[in-house]
Amino acid sequence: MTKKLAIVLAITLAACGIPRDPEGTLARVSGGVMRVGVTEAPPWIELGDASPDGIEVRLVERFAEQIDAEIEWAEGSEEEIFSALKVRELDLVIAGLTAETPWSSEASITHPYLTTAALVAVPDDTDEPEDIAELEVGVEANTEIAGLLRKTDAHVVEVDDIEDYEGPVAIDNFLTDDLDVVDTGVRLGESDHVFAVPIGENDWMTAVERFLLERPGEIEDLLDELGGP
Repeated sequence: MTKKLAIVLAITLAACGIPRDPEGTLARVSGGVMRVGVTEAPPWIELGDASPDGIEVRLVERFAEQIDAEIEWAEGSEEEIFSALKVRELDLVIAGLTAETPWSSEASITHPYLTTAALVAVPDDTDEPEDIAELEVGVEANTEIAGLLRKTDAHVVEVDDIEDYEGPVAIDNFLTDDLDVVDTGVRLGESDHVFAVPIGENDWMTAVERFLLERPGEIEDLLDELGGP
């Protein structure tokens, strides 16, 4: 036996003794109840008088069907739901999270299931600008995209509703069709979208990730259906 093969076998055998799900989350949730923390984050999560809705809510509902689980929704602030996740009072958190979430020390973050881009677009009957220096660009006030736009040389025009602005806009890439605008190729930033599960529940994490990563077409369809302004 070569030294390299011996090392590989030793690592493999050692790994066999590592608990995959110390709290047995996947086994408990499958055919049981999945406790999911949510907070308002349109279009990913929309809260109202009825049950939650939104792109990530629909994904969780489909995942629950796959593992024959009922969903128990828990609404709260990000701090509240991540605190509950940390002590395993919740099994999953969805909140329009990205891989840059500051809560990554409190939870295990899935691999990104979708990457979206913030970009500058112009009405489809307008010539694309060579650059956006001093260009008046509309953006919804008090948003992350507004902050990204301020880092450029564009002239920022804050609006309450981006649908009401006629001219170049800074938006998420999945809104171009809804707003009848054309991507100029100017990228302000990208966001990798993720879910969060309790730390250490590796089988559970794998099940959630596998579900998400096997459904790019479904996710695109949900973006088309629910991602509009």
